[in-house]
Amino acid sequence: MSEHRIVSLLPATTEILYWLGVGQSVVGVTYECTEPAEAQQHPQVTDTIIPDGATPAEIDTLISAAIAEGNQLYSLDEGLLRDLQPSLIVTQDLCRVCALPAGSVADALSHLALDSAVFSYDPMTLDGVIDSIELLGLAAGAPETTERVGALRERLATLRSSAPPGRPKVLMLEWPDPPYTPGHWIPDQIEAAGGEALLAHPGGRSSAMSWEQIAACEADVLIVAPCGFDEAAALEQLDIVTGRPDLAKLPAVANGRTYAIDADAYVVRPGPRLIDGVEELRKLIHR
Repeated sequence: MSEHRIVSLLPATTEILYWLGVGQSVVGVTYECTEPAEAQQHPQVTDTIIPDGATPAEIDTLISAAIAEGNQLYSLDEGLLRDLQPSLIVTQDLCRVCALPAGSVADALSHLALDSAVFSYDPMTLDGVIDSIELLGLAAGAPETTERVGALRERLATLRSSAPPGRPKVLMLEWPDPPYTPGHWIPDQIEAAGGEALLAHPGGRSSAMSWEQIAACEADVLIVAPCGFDEAAALEQLDIVTGRPDLAKLPAVANGRTYAIDADAYVVRPGPRLIDGVEELRKLIHR
C-alpha cells in the first residue's frame, strides 16, 4: 500500500491514480478533477482565468490574449499546497493551455521550501500514454501497476488487430472555433479504431486549420470533440460546424456521417479511458 501524499494537477492523472488503486493517497486535486466522483472531495489547489460557459471563440480569444501578455492561465494556491505537505506532485509540460506547467510547480516548491518529488506526465502517443501510466504507478507505489497496465496493453492490441475492413477517412475537430485538428495520441486512437486520420499530427501538437483546408479534405466521417466539452455541448458545436455553407459538399456532411463525442471522457484526457475511446470511435467510424 502506498504511503505517499499525492497532489495531482491533472484530471487524467487523478483518474489514473484511482484506477491504479492508490486513490487513498491523493490529498489535493484541481478544479477539473471530476473522475472518479470521489476525487471531488479533495481540496482544489488550482484555479483558472477561463470562465464557465464561454464559447469556443471566446475561450480562444481569452487564451490568446493571456499568452500574448505573458499571463498565466492557471494559478496555484501555494498556502494550501504547503499545508498539504505532499510527498509527490504530479504535473505536466505537455500543454500550457491545459494545466499548470511543471516549471510553475518547481518555482512554488522552491519558494515554499518543500522537498516534494515532482512527476511530469507528458505522453505524446497512445502507446506513450500507457507507458506513462505505468511509470506514474511505479512512482506512486501502486502495487497492481504491472497487471493493470498489462491488461490495458492487451485491450489495445486486440482492438488494433480486429479493426473492420476498409479505412474511412476521418476528420476530427479537437476545437471548433477556430478549427483545430488533432495531434498527440488522438490520431493513434483513430487509426486503432480503423480509420484514416486526416489533417492530423500524430505525436505532435494539435494545429489550427483554415475552413478552406477543412472543406477540401474529403473526409468520409466528421467527428467534433472539443476539449473540455461534454457530449451535449459537443453536439451543439457539431450543429454549428455542419451548418457552415462552405462545408456542405464535404462528403461526411453531405452523407450525414457527422458525430459528436464526449472529449473529456474518451479523447483528450490521457488515461485508461482512451482505450474506451477507441471503442467509441470505432462505433462512429464504421456505422
